[in-house]
Amino acid sequence: MNIRHLSIVIMCSTLALQLKANQPADDFKYTDEKFADIQMLRFKVAGFDQLSLKQKTLIYYLSEASLYGRDILFDQQGRYNLRIRHMLEALYTQWKGDKESADFKGMTTYLKRVWFSNGIHHHYGCEKFQPEFSEQWLIKALRQIGYKEELPSGRKHATAGKSETWTELIPVIFDPKVMPMRVNQRDGDDLIKTSAENFYGPGISQQEVEEYYQNQRKVGDEHRPVMYGLNSQLVKVNGKLTERKWTATGMYGTAISKIKYNLQQALPYVENDGQRDVIEKLIKFYQTGDLKDFDDYSIAWVKETEGLIDFTNGFIEVYGDPLGFKGTWEGFANFKDLATTKRTETLSKNAQWFEDNSPVDARFKKAECKGISAKVINATILGGALYPSTAIGINLPNSNWIRKEYGSKSVTIGNLTDAYNKAARGSGMMEEFVDGPETLKLIKEYGDICDDLHTDLHECLGHGSGKMLPGVSDDSLKAYGSTIEEGRADLFGLYYIADDKLVELGLTPNKEAYKSQYYTYMLNGLMTQLVRIKPGNNIEEAHMRNRAFIAHWAYEHGKQDKVVELYQCDGKTYMRINDYAKLRTLFGKLLAEVQRIKSEGDYAAARDLVETYGVKVDPELHREMLARYAKLNISPYKGFINPVYTAVKDKEGRITDVKVSYKESYDHQMLRYSKDYSTLPLEN
Repeated sequence: MNIRHLSIVIMCSTLALQLKANQPADDFKYTDEKFADIQMLRFKVAGFDQLSLKQKTLIYYLSEASLYGRDILFDQQGRYNLRIRHMLEALYTQWKGDKESADFKGMTTYLKRVWFSNGIHHHYGCEKFQPEFSEQWLIKALRQIGYKEELPSGRKHATAGKSETWTELIPVIFDPKVMPMRVNQRDGDDLIKTSAENFYGPGISQQEVEEYYQNQRKVGDEHRPVMYGLNSQLVKVNGKLTERKWTATGMYGTAISKIKYNLQQALPYVENDGQRDVIEKLIKFYQTGDLKDFDDYSIAWVKETEGLIDFTNGFIEVYGDPLGFKGTWEGFANFKDLATTKRTETLSKNAQWFEDNSPVDARFKKAECKGISAKVINATILGGALYPSTAIGINLPNSNWIRKEYGSKSVTIGNLTDAYNKAARGSGMMEEFVDGPETLKLIKEYGDICDDLHTDLHECLGHGSGKMLPGVSDDSLKAYGSTIEEGRADLFGLYYIADDKLVELGLTPNKEAYKSQYYTYMLNGLMTQLVRIKPGNNIEEAHMRNRAFIAHWAYEHGKQDKVVELYQCDGKTYMRINDYAKLRTLFGKLLAEVQRIKSEGDYAAARDLVETYGVKVDPELHREMLARYAKLNISPYKGFINPVYTAVKDKEGRITDVKVSYKESYDHQMLRYSKDYSTLPLEN
């Protein structure tokens, strides 16, 4: 997440969630199939049947709008993704040969990974998948089914003049040197030339991109800047840089028109005028592509807090862009969990107290916290960058000036958190890595409460805290902005979860509960998140880097006093926290420094902090973690199969009910989405 884009905390599949206490049995089947390093889950939409017909219909159309942008994300994450998906789906559904062969099974796993990651690169680590089927088999199989692509006429392809244009995809799939990383963050590289994302056309350098948007900023509104480059592909035309805007009449127009249509269909069913204003402003933005219209939509969205139902839809997060300009498309619909929202409302009502008592320099504190609202929600549908792998907390909008003048909205996604908790039951993770029965008891008793509370603090207050000094641009930290911002929000949550104020507010049961969060966070940052990394690799993903730099900085700066220890027992490495109070002090010091870095736009300090503590991996400890984890047979990544919503209509075509079902399989859902929601040509 770029420094100006302060939103999603992707904790949804962190190993910390596998350190949960056992939960009571539930008749609903939360877990589903496993493949590669992934396990599929399901989530309940509790309370949907109790909604009014009008509310159900609103959710139905918002859900449809959330699904029609799927092709956009595939194309954004790699220029060949749609072609490869189409090709492999044809083979998967049309192959008449031996489906028990190693090649076909390997191709099936590869396709499932492409579906899950919305492309050929890992959804989290960003490295390209290595196929477990042969190049020769794929070519032979495609010829046997007579596969042909439907590509736009007039385009120049590597196989120009030949009917088998798909053969140019073979090196993209099999050659490890071709497009190896979707998002490369390696210090010293040209991050644009070495990243496979499709936000920038061929032949464009990192320096050119940075200069292009610096020049836009110079002539823009200094005090209320738009989010430059958010909704466009930057390409060269006759040697000159130009933006292909993502609008209903521009690039991705066929998909955006479908999204617009369903947003328009939703308008008669809104709960209030504020919701109507939000949707109308979003429709206008999709039509014009004007980023000032996007700001108008964002302001209206922040101000609308009365409705039970809410949604996000559009080009939002910038994790997929190594420089943090381009927004990946996402869609999401939800409704408020009234009972559990009391927790987040308590935090938002006390936002000024937390800001005033923060350990950061007074120069970086907000004099007045405006418009901070928070709630716990039930997700109804996940789309785009939020599907199948998603977040458990969201804080929007990402524009700093809008947050300053109008505030922000934060959500904790309660039914997804519940699904993760249920799925983690009996994994054996705690028993393998936690250092003893007393710590295990602590985590079992308070882990769920404190994990949810840390997410609330991160989203509701962490991202909304602090301020940037005048003249500091939103993207001053460049490639390190996302990591620093996520670290800032995590540290805010870690510092305050141990505060007596939370006991006073009734959010934690006692002064000991916070220790469960401290232990699982440090264990994850120092040790267990390493199981997501391939041997020999460094840490690349922004959220993993932020957890690593926090944990390693605290470990190193508390080493003299043995605040946190790593020790050996029976040939295994364990972690022990000897002084929780001192650890909190360390978190406070690091929070103060990270806020200073952000507020002052200190790129050199950001680079030093992340590169020193958040990137490198101890190879010996890494090997040990992988070996111990492998014995547990746990998938390190998890994602969701969406519920299926069916509109029941009368003879006149009016919706009389909306039914929800949880029975659709993963492959059926993915194939159905490719059939019913494919809106773009294979090349764009």
